[in-house]
Amino acid sequence: MKKLLQPITMPHWLQDFLFAIPRIVCGYLLATDFGAAKFGLPWSPPDNNLGLFEVAFWFPNDVAEYGGIFALFPAFFAWMGAFSEAVGGLFLLFGFQTRIASFLILCTMLVAVFMQQFNNGMWNMLPAMGFMWVSLFTMILGSGRFGIDFLLSKNTK
Repeated sequence: MKKLLQPITMPHWLQDFLFAIPRIVCGYLLATDFGAAKFGLPWSPPDNNLGLFEVAFWFPNDVAEYGGIFALFPAFFAWMGAFSEAVGGLFLLFGFQTRIASFLILCTMLVAVFMQQFNNGMWNMLPAMGFMWVSLFTMILGSGRFGIDFLLSKNTK
């Protein structure tokens, strides 16, 4: 478990700062825009009429259209996808449990790219692909020096 928490740090703090920028930006965008539109958070748009931790009414129907296992459990996969974007985005933003959150986001973005946007052209896949690459990157490196994981791993040494 300690390996999941302890981030890889670069030799100089400026390198860690530069590596933190994509993590922070993607976490912010996922938590405040992409995830909040599908998942009820205190800052979700009021016109979406979402209660706390509630999934948008249209999202399970979209997930069911992917077919296969998604059609068998659309509410579960819709909740997991929306949760990973909204709450995983917050975890990514703050660098808390970065590798676990990154794994959930990576899985969600792989589904978004290959099941939802693949036939809509490259331009429509770009947001999900960007989040996918940043989550892969942070799943390997962790939060770096500028995250809660670093502070927690310093206290456990």
